[in-house]
Amino acid sequence: PSLLLRERGHFSPARYFVEEVITGYDETDLYKTWSRANAMRSPQERNTRLENMTWRIWNLARKKKEVEDAKRLKRRLETEKPRTDATAEMSEDLFEGEKGEDAGDASVAYGDSSAGNTPRISAVDKLYIVLISLHGLVRGENLELGRDSDTSGQVKYVVELAKALSSCPGVYRVDLLTRQILAPNYDRGYGEPSETLVPTSFKNLKQERGENSGAYITRIPFGPKDKYLAKEHLWPYVQEFVDGALSHIVHMSKIIGEEIGCGHPMWPAVIHGHYASAGVAAALISGALNVHMVFTGHFLGKDKLEGLLKQGRQTREEINMTYKIMRRIEAEELSLDASEIVIASTRQEIEEQWNLYDGFEVMLARKLRARVKRGANCYGRYMPRMVIIPPGVEFGHMIHEFDMEGEEDSHSPASEDPPIWSEIMRFFTNPRKPLILAVARPYPEKNITTLVKAFGECRPLRELANLTLIMGNREAISKMSNMSAAVLTSVLTLIDEYDLYGQVAYPKHHKHSEVLDIYRLAARTKGAFVNVAYFEQFGVTLIEAAMHGLPVIATKNGAPVEIHQVLDNGLLVDPHDQHAIADALYKLLSDKQLWSRCRENGLKNIHRFSWPEHCKNYLSRILTLSPRYPAFPGNEDQIKAPIKGRKCIIVIAVDSASKKDLVCIIKNSIEATRKETLSGSTGFVLSTSLTMSEIHSLLISAGMAPTDFVAFICNSGSDLFYPSRAGDSPSTSRVTFALDRTYQSHIEYRWGGEGLRKYLVKWASSIVERRGRTEKQVIFEDAEHSSTCCFAFRVVNPNYVSLLFQKYSASWLSFCLYMHSMVC
Repeated sequence: PSLLLRERGHFSPARYFVEEVITGYDETDLYKTWSRANAMRSPQERNTRLENMTWRIWNLARKKKEVEDAKRLKRRLETEKPRTDATAEMSEDLFEGEKGEDAGDASVAYGDSSAGNTPRISAVDKLYIVLISLHGLVRGENLELGRDSDTSGQVKYVVELAKALSSCPGVYRVDLLTRQILAPNYDRGYGEPSETLVPTSFKNLKQERGENSGAYITRIPFGPKDKYLAKEHLWPYVQEFVDGALSHIVHMSKIIGEEIGCGHPMWPAVIHGHYASAGVAAALISGALNVHMVFTGHFLGKDKLEGLLKQGRQTREEINMTYKIMRRIEAEELSLDASEIVIASTRQEIEEQWNLYDGFEVMLARKLRARVKRGANCYGRYMPRMVIIPPGVEFGHMIHEFDMEGEEDSHSPASEDPPIWSEIMRFFTNPRKPLILAVARPYPEKNITTLVKAFGECRPLRELANLTLIMGNREAISKMSNMSAAVLTSVLTLIDEYDLYGQVAYPKHHKHSEVLDIYRLAARTKGAFVNVAYFEQFGVTLIEAAMHGLPVIATKNGAPVEIHQVLDNGLLVDPHDQHAIADALYKLLSDKQLWSRCRENGLKNIHRFSWPEHCKNYLSRILTLSPRYPAFPGNEDQIKAPIKGRKCIIVIAVDSASKKDLVCIIKNSIEATRKETLSGSTGFVLSTSLTMSEIHSLLISAGMAPTDFVAFICNSGSDLFYPSRAGDSPSTSRVTFALDRTYQSHIEYRWGGEGLRKYLVKWASSIVERRGRTEKQVIFEDAEHSSTCCFAFRVVNPNYVSLLFQKYSASWLSFCLYMHSMVC
């Protein structure tokens, strides 16, 4: 059949090769092979060779996919087994009637159940909330959405969230922390240390609450001062941001405390990180201040990695080099560990995206949530509380402009059309036709080219409607990123190929505030909004279209499915099927009853996605968390540690089976740094796996004074002691060791405890030495050297130690514990 097609001029192996095969293989090698085959002089022989090469590559690609699928299955089984075991353990001591009680209750797994008493928010509450979003261009007004890939929906979301929260009763102050940008070619406003955000429902809150109340963008300087950095290049500077953010939060907490007259600092109720890099920062800040952390992932790294690998255009190493994807995934795992609450937009995000991570598993989370509700023991296991709260949209001032019949309010005073309308209409030969509107950045995953193909190849649709593409703001295509330039060039090529001049609008510039006017224009022409992205994380544009009474055609992959279940204001399509896209658009625009019903449903149900609704759910979750504050010891509890006042600390971290060797190493270390310690500004800290009593005996037997050291880290880091002398004179005094209680409470946070010990004992009993038919256990619990936060084990045969470390490394054991949701 392919030969017949080629003879009739409808088949080109070269084109098929480039469009269908090259996307799934290494482009450089394929191009070389293709060039050699294409150099044949005879067209028939050239086409035959190219076709044969295509089939060979298809077979290789199929084999490669089989190998990758096998590896992926092996990895999944390795992950699922410990999770299955842990889930079974969680069910062991439930009462018989309770084991299946929550099996179908997703709210128990995610913590988003509305049942029970929801805490009420009142103006009496004085909440201080800190939001963190590090990347992109963040300012309160005239957002430059689409200027680059980092200034996108997340920037709009965090700014509007800060404004909306500050309008709520009980919220005193909201700080949105981001990066200060002093780079040339960027607005000076991005370099201002602070910017006041004006809530949409603004009233003079400062007089009612206080001078420092409200919402603010606070810009922390970190990284190169004169350079704008993409999010992939911010990782080395996150610690620098944390230092600046801590200073600001501590300072502001004291000011708020003085302002409201509570007599002590007003610490943040939560530190809320947005995206992976901000999640790391939030984890470090919340840990330092002992306050709760909330996390929103936005677009998750593992999901992106899976998608890029399936495309086959880049290897895992190339993807990591471009997107720093492994660092991002590691940060998301850390954020899972540190968070009390993780906010997701949809159920799909939890079940299909977060479920890919080692730190979360739906079934185990369900069991843990059920046990927490009953007050049962979780054996040291922990998973954050997943909460589904869709993003909000500010639309209250716009709903009244439309009646439920689909017309604008005829009683509203006449006004001039917005300038952006004429900017769009100038593209059209017949501007009276319904307008199909797409608002998306020119990225491959947004699938704009398929939309243009669907429109161009369906003549009835072209005769019925016009198409408008809002693809961000741009200058010359040559100045755009390679990816965006390629998409835009493809769109322009398709417009020319299908001769769509006079039927497609693609303006170069628009203001952020004009996007709402563009929705209004599409609604006035009785048009439709379309989003056919290959996958949509949430799709705020779908909500914005609905709030303007605009029916939608949306992708069936991702969050739009759940939005459609609520709004029921359009049709879902397969983004890969351009004929289905064209048919759905034609059906919606040609059937006036269907169009009116979709519009009416959208306007009737849109309140479910309002900012007040979002904030109500958000604050109700926060208020369920028990208050936590920095644990600063009082004067009577402060330890007069000799470590204070030292300018330099030298830590001697050493362990040895021979006590003689251990003493020798300690003495040599002290002697090697004797010159640096003569001034008295340098102190020594000894860190070992020994207990405090063993360290004391060892130093005395070696003729060394314990007071030569300013601190002792004992039991493999589980205890911290400070030495001091008790007595009137050196001759009669004795050395005492004071335990650091603050450090103790710090490491006990989410410590696995008895559950962790039981798992390790079970693991140790499984390590046996086989001699013939007999098996002998080689690892035993060492209760004598164990403590509350340190579980020690001894190996019977010392010769077996090296083999154990080869097979069971510390990272391997840590991974196994992590798979069981245990922290160590």
